[in-house]
Amino acid sequence: MSRRILVLAHTGRRAAMTAAQEACTQLHSSGLIPVMRRRDLEDIQAEYGVLTAPTEILDEDVALDDVDLGMVLGGDGTILRAAELVRGTSVPLLGVNLGHVGFLAESERADLAQTVHWVVERAYTVEERMTIDVKVWLGGELISRTWALNEAAVEKADRQRMLEVVIEVDARPISSFGCDGVVLATPTGSTAYAFSAGGPVVWPEVEALLLAPISAHALFAKPLVVSPASVLAVEILTRTDAAGVLWCDGRRSIDLPPGSRVEVTRSKTPVRLARTHLTPFSERLVRKFQLPTHGWRGPAPVPAAGTQLSPAADGDTAPGRRAARDAAVSDSGGIVE
Repeated sequence: MSRRILVLAHTGRRAAMTAAQEACTQLHSSGLIPVMRRRDLEDIQAEYGVLTAPTEILDEDVALDDVDLGMVLGGDGTILRAAELVRGTSVPLLGVNLGHVGFLAESERADLAQTVHWVVERAYTVEERMTIDVKVWLGGELISRTWALNEAAVEKADRQRMLEVVIEVDARPISSFGCDGVVLATPTGSTAYAFSAGGPVVWPEVEALLLAPISAHALFAKPLVVSPASVLAVEILTRTDAAGVLWCDGRRSIDLPPGSRVEVTRSKTPVRLARTHLTPFSERLVRKFQLPTHGWRGPAPVPAAGTQLSPAADGDTAPGRRAARDAAVSDSGGIVE
């Protein structure tokens, strides 16, 4: 039975439609069945007409549970939209970057043909990325519930007025201050909004939750990294009438009147991302942000078994030299162990 590959693209961009057409054509030629959403397929058919590769329509010809993998053609925003679609299923996402940084993407536009080859050959691994559950309370009543892969950002609703908040970890207040907002993020989101707010970069395999204040007017308003089992909360104080707004992954928004409380916990439902490279995260970080590494010499080589180390390499432990050193230390009042 042929495998079905869901192709998701930002069809508002011509480059993405071109890449989607190429991907569908190459998948079909390799014996796989490309699948698209009807709206995306109609956009591509309007552009390419009869040249469009034979494609099944999601939720009409095939169910999402019958899809083997999702190829996402676009930037991180497109991948976040795709995550909304597949979360809660076993379908992994493989991103092909057509945007700028594209930290969630696994390959670049120039590697599209190679990426299709990897998909055909199943030459990828799947990793699970932590997501967060987000609850909004008002007056003791749960008024909204959502989730995020990157972050939940509490922001001021009025650009001219500062937001007054108190931050909390595990039902204990940490600090209150005026600010432009607070970012509550996952390790995956540490290189997104939280990064711009001055938060730390956290390796994806680290299990943790992050909190990063935005332009806080306070002596203590440092980024926090806490246990994944912790509960993070931000309360909007009522000492002013300034309201806020909650944005999850920059896609879903909820109004936050004074007195609102936003709680973030680790979700039991991850998002699955496909990896075609075993590139260390440190290398991806350097490449994506174009960080300077000139002058790096690397770790010292490990001596082969049985190699005789020179006195200098042996930690200065030659008998004569060590005796002289110990005598000098003892004469100067030091302690010789």
